[in-house]
Amino acid sequence: MSLDPASIIIIFSVLLFSLCVHEAAHAAMANYCGDDTARLQGRMTLNPLAHIDPLGTVILPIVMLTMTGFMFGWAKPVPFNPAKLNNVRRDPVLIAIAGPASNLMLALFFVLTGRLYFILAGGASEVPALAFTFFLSMVFLNLILMLFNLIPVPPLDGHHVLNYFLPPKGQRAMQRIGPFGIIIAILLARPLFDIAVPPMLSFIYGAFGV
Repeated sequence: MSLDPASIIIIFSVLLFSLCVHEAAHAAMANYCGDDTARLQGRMTLNPLAHIDPLGTVILPIVMLTMTGFMFGWAKPVPFNPAKLNNVRRDPVLIAIAGPASNLMLALFFVLTGRLYFILAGGASEVPALAFTFFLSMVFLNLILMLFNLIPVPPLDGHHVLNYFLPPKGQRAMQRIGPFGIIIAILLARPLFDIAVPPMLSFIYGAFGV
């Protein structure tokens, strides 16, 4: 699937913005929980320069987008210091959930604003192609980012949530798979996306009245 340059710029910009919101949400929650490490490192910001991972934020998404018309990516993980947290067991879960929750809120916000825009425009057929690309990307990519980050393997956010419920033996097993976590996550992502993407698109198109 080939895309025109303007669509590529819009979709990549949406991904970059969404990743920045995701990471800034982690940093803000860590700061709220008593750990100012990320804030002092300049991560509690929407400035892309603070969050870009050359491979996950730039190279992989652009290559995937230009070759397949589909993409996902990641930014630099936000650090936190457990010793500074108010609650060393609960707060890592809150910090982890903040990222996917921010993507869900972005998706819902642009479902509502997109729906309003489409109504005011006189229907989906009257919406300019690039505007449609923008709203579709904002909702779809944020749902994908939420879903991907909830996969329960390190270093993704889902593993902090799962870790909270595991006994010590299970937590040690999770640590052992850490070096292979991103590979496992990518392998799991494909069948997960195959299942999740069709209903996601049906929901988005239905919300936009397409």
